[in-house]
Amino acid sequence: MNRIKTFLSTFSVRTGIIILLCCIPCYILSFAQMSLPISTTAKGILWVLLFGLAKATQYTGLTILGVEGIRRLKARFKRSNQGA
Repeated sequence: MNRIKTFLSTFSVRTGIIILLCCIPCYILSFAQMSLPISTTAKGILWVLLFGLAKATQYTGLTILGVEGIRRLKARFKRSNQGA
């Protein structure tokens, strides 16, 4: 597990943000597919796959960002809100 965290921490903050943003479409698709005219079993399988993918991308993005990356993002948002 520690090797994975070390590997993911070598990526840039920009990569972490991009991967973190990829979880949004996965969350949307995981719930939007419920309106498709398919069997309940297929809906359940699709939901598990898409929701699992959303969680995986979310946690991977957060791991890449790390604590320092999140602090930098918060500081950037605070500066942009003060200037507006």
